[in-house]
Amino acid sequence: MDKPSGMTSHGVVAKIRRYIGIKKVGHAGTLDPLATGVLIVCVGFATRLSEYAMHQTKRYIAQVRLGVTTTTYDAEGEITAENDITHITRADVENAIACFIGTIDQLPPIYSAIKQGGRKLYEIARAGGDVQLQPRQVHIDSISILEWSPPFVTLDVTCASGTYIRSLAHDLGQALGVGAYLSDLRRIASGAFSIEQATSLDQLLSTDWRQFLLPPDMPLQSWPAITLSPAAENEIRHGRPIKNIQTFSTDTLIRAYTADEHLIAILRADGTYLKPHKVFLT
Repeated sequence: MDKPSGMTSHGVVAKIRRYIGIKKVGHAGTLDPLATGVLIVCVGFATRLSEYAMHQTKRYIAQVRLGVTTTTYDAEGEITAENDITHITRADVENAIACFIGTIDQLPPIYSAIKQGGRKLYEIARAGGDVQLQPRQVHIDSISILEWSPPFVTLDVTCASGTYIRSLAHDLGQALGVGAYLSDLRRIASGAFSIEQATSLDQLLSTDWRQFLLPPDMPLQSWPAITLSPAAENEIRHGRPIKNIQTFSTDTLIRAYTADEHLIAILRADGTYLKPHKVFLT
């Protein structure tokens, strides 16, 4: 989906669930309400593949407003400070963003869904509680400047799952000494899923939704694959292991297909056997 601004990811899923009449619908990778772009929605047995779709490389177009900080690190929060940025140059920003490329420790925003003591951080913050932020290791592949139009700078960011672009905007402002917040965010890719493939919610809800379905194994294309014989397929369907005749390394995950090319299972290599990890009976 190309998620519209102003809706939560859960809200998009709820609308789709009601429209298509299928209870098993979920998303793979939350976008903040103000953000737009690629939201992977899983339907039926594909919900069991969401964890693999979720933890893949993401690409964002992020607009950052320099000189202002907010409580939420984005445009929804209350302004906490304002600073002059007339001395900041494009070269300053380029030098600053270079420090964030690679594996870094990142503090998540106070207003985030990460849990502390069983409660989400934003719930604790809104209740006036004491939020204890813990740094998390994230990986940013690349950052480049798409547009320099002070006080705004637009960045093209490619990063691993789990990276908070709001925190990146805030930290960039801190590095420049003037503060910053994320003013706009659009996800243009998530793993194999790109914005060019995405459909709008309005379009989906006004026509036959099935025409927009993508193959459930799209997130798994980098994995090894095997085609099962009828006998092996029967064993897997009943939850029994089969021989590891191709000698996959232990713990390797393998896509398993029927003779007519339908994804039937994910197998895990365990020594001389391939054991059913997830079996799809549909």
